[in-house]
Amino acid sequence: MRRVVFNQKGGVGKSSIACNLAAVSANEGFRTLLIDLDAQANSTQYLTGLTGNDIPMGIADFFKQILSSGPASKKGKVDIHQTPYDNLHVVTASAELADLQPKLEAKHKINKLRKLLDELSEDYDRIYIDTPPALNFYAVSALIAANRVLIPFDCDSFSRHALYGLLSEIAELKEDHNEGLEVEGIVVNQFQPRASLPQQMLDELIAEGLPVLPVYLNSSVKMRESHELNIPLIHLDPRHKLTQQFVELHDLLEHA
Repeated sequence: MRRVVFNQKGGVGKSSIACNLAAVSANEGFRTLLIDLDAQANSTQYLTGLTGNDIPMGIADFFKQILSSGPASKKGKVDIHQTPYDNLHVVTASAELADLQPKLEAKHKINKLRKLLDELSEDYDRIYIDTPPALNFYAVSALIAANRVLIPFDCDSFSRHALYGLLSEIAELKEDHNEGLEVEGIVVNQFQPRASLPQQMLDELIAEGLPVLPVYLNSSVKMRESHELNIPLIHLDPRHKLTQQFVELHDLLEHA
């Protein structure tokens, strides 16, 4: 299973969702890999605690090899970093991804990530991919390489208008490049159960036939604490309500 978490809108919780679902997956015994494709490296920092120059080259080094004229035997290799948690590994991101992007686009290397994941799938039960908040080279590469996509959604009017365009773009990419890609659903994040407008918006989206998943992730200061400590929720506070929502979402996806 290769699952990409993607939305072009920033601040909707892509990294939080990708990392916490991956952590739950690993905690339940699946050998799990997270690939961070965002130059901001939020998922990398969250799962490893590393920042700045302490972060290994990771996925940037893989793409540099692809661009290089070095020996073919070296091309396409990637360093995988062990996190502090059993069964959970990460391919780290770094700021260098931003500089590499125009070179990769010019060389039409859009299918290289899929080939890498073909190889990595032999060693991992579950692969999660965190993406930048833009339909750029890295996001398109991830959508071509994955077989499932989750769309985080934070219940505001701007997100709603962007959602229609995003679903259309994914459908077009599926038709042109990856017939096996399926939209697993829209993940409602930062939900406020006592507010009426978010629920009204979700009811309207469901009435329109959009694939809103039935598990909503609440807004909680516990997530901020989790980020600050670089500890996924399943390890920070397994009994917390938000943690249990991630477990429920994970299990829903596993049995869909």
